[in-house]
Amino acid sequence: MRLQARAAVIAQHAGGEAGEGSEPCSSTMTTNVHPLRTPACLMAAAAAFSAPVLAQPTLAETRVTATRFAEPGASLPFGVSVITADEIRASGASSVNDAIMRLLGAQGRQDLLGGGEYSLDLRGFGTTADNNQLVILDGVRISEADLGGTRLSGIPIDAVERIEVLRGSGAVLYGEGATGGVIVITTKAGAGRGRPSGGSLYGAAGSHGLREARGGATVSAGSFTLDADGQARRTHGWRENSAARSRAGTVTGQWSNDWLRLGARLGEDEVHARLPGPLSAAQYEADPRQTTRPSDWARLRSDRAALFATADLGAWQFAFDAAQRDKVVRSMNGGFPYDYDIATDTYSLRARHEGALGGVKNALVLGVDVADWRREVLGAFGAQATQQSRGFYVKDDVTLRSGTRLSAGARAERVEKDNSSTATGFTGSINAWELGVSHPFGAGWTGYARVGHSFRFANVDEFNFTTPGVDLRPQRSRDVEIGARWVHAKGELEARLYRSALTDEIGYDPNAVGPNSPFGFNGANINFDPTRRQGLELDWKHAASASFTARVHAAWRQATFRSGPYADSDVPLVPRRTLAVRGDWTPVAGHRLSGGVNWVSSQHPDFANTCTMPSYTTADARYAWQLLPNAELALGVSNLFDRKYSTQAFGCAGGQTQSIYPEPGRQFTASLRMQF
Repeated sequence: MRLQARAAVIAQHAGGEAGEGSEPCSSTMTTNVHPLRTPACLMAAAAAFSAPVLAQPTLAETRVTATRFAEPGASLPFGVSVITADEIRASGASSVNDAIMRLLGAQGRQDLLGGGEYSLDLRGFGTTADNNQLVILDGVRISEADLGGTRLSGIPIDAVERIEVLRGSGAVLYGEGATGGVIVITTKAGAGRGRPSGGSLYGAAGSHGLREARGGATVSAGSFTLDADGQARRTHGWRENSAARSRAGTVTGQWSNDWLRLGARLGEDEVHARLPGPLSAAQYEADPRQTTRPSDWARLRSDRAALFATADLGAWQFAFDAAQRDKVVRSMNGGFPYDYDIATDTYSLRARHEGALGGVKNALVLGVDVADWRREVLGAFGAQATQQSRGFYVKDDVTLRSGTRLSAGARAERVEKDNSSTATGFTGSINAWELGVSHPFGAGWTGYARVGHSFRFANVDEFNFTTPGVDLRPQRSRDVEIGARWVHAKGELEARLYRSALTDEIGYDPNAVGPNSPFGFNGANINFDPTRRQGLELDWKHAASASFTARVHAAWRQATFRSGPYADSDVPLVPRRTLAVRGDWTPVAGHRLSGGVNWVSSQHPDFANTCTMPSYTTADARYAWQLLPNAELALGVSNLFDRKYSTQAFGCAGGQTQSIYPEPGRQFTASLRMQF
């Protein structure tokens, strides 16, 4: 962003050297104008590292696509946090979930499939977080319909243009399982903006045998653009038996003119990981790097293919996506294999109409989502599971002359689920709705409020392992959010209060009577007694000077049982407070220092809250030197102070946390990036 801001300033002071009718340079990373499109901008960029700054820092207008069509974020009646490609690069994040954890302070828990994957928890759902929030990649839903989780680290990080985190319910626009929020990832190719031909190469080496390579290229020829990105990563791992190697790639070809864009994309992701297993409290204290599962491993491969189209026809915008995804998992866990294959087909058609009458603006969004998900578990205990869903939604936003925005939306969704391992399937229909309002109070201040209803059904794993004779009911949530944002020349400040009152929340209770109870092993998926999520979130971003930008994200939350045997207890694995503070400093031209501190408060691994996982604080830092106009050398460190901590644990015995998955200690990375 700083290079682009300097280029914009230089071009503006060049007195129109680009010629009559040329496009101006832009420092905005979220618009459709590339900052280096014109010759004047290219000249400005070449001189950016030596030219003086001639203007005060100004943050670009934030535009979001979490609303399914791009629009300014200042008047939205709900909160959306945005991470740009420049911020991801400056932080040294190696994956999407790493970026969200570092830059937004979102809680992350180590995923049990290894390979550097983390499960994110936006609003305190603990072990069911992945089933209560959705992930959208270039307009396509990639969240799974089982308990297998959504792999974000398989998306080439250098291909990402921005990440948007919609806080709170996205049920109207995205369907079931969006009570906790929606993560919207847009790649550079998916953004659909014109870009010149070029590319980059990246290589890194670091602690514990880390070796990483990335590469990307864009070829533009008239109306046609071809993008390719890939990455490969290998590490011995911090713990014994935690080595991992992965690779991922994506190719997108598209054609566009002034009103139509057509394209296709292919992607793949593969990871081979050793699984070190959990530790007891005594083992963790003695040596957190040891393994208890020296023979465990997992392999995962995912292939994606999609066709997409967008069209602007007068006051109407249209978008269509058709995608197919295959996922193959092979694993050995505790001496037992677990192998399965997944195939998913998704289709999305949506339209937006914008008009005005007498100074009153109206934006109408209509859409339909169709998904067909299939899984086959292999082996002696093989089973087939399916899920089909059909969703229809409408959302209308009216903006009055005063700037007041009134929003209303509704969704009807029908779902059919089946699993051959159980005698009963599931078929049901349910509705979601929301009402919102925002109002500008002057001097950049906007207040907003939103109420709504969200839902989710039990997934194919959950309704397969229940109390005998008891069917799981749909989970329902009444959601309320009140917030205020201040947008000014140098930054943004936003605070929001929220509450979600859930009935029939779906989750696993280790004390419930389950299908194995006759054999002495309790535990089943149940509908819990009423629960509640509530809290306060604060986002602050400020360009203090032309050389320093700060970012703060803080959250206070409660996730509690309102009644029943666990009344007033915290939901397991949900910390009450999190804080992320980051700074980005360019002391002199060509030198950039960035870093941050993340703090997560204590949490409980058990329903009775008898055991406690301690709070932890981690810090990371990165120094980058632009040694040539097209070459950057960087040195980064994570867990700077070598803290001993864990993010994942499942047991409690004798007042001590058990089944602990330790996090890595201090790790260094050196990298070289070349632009061409």
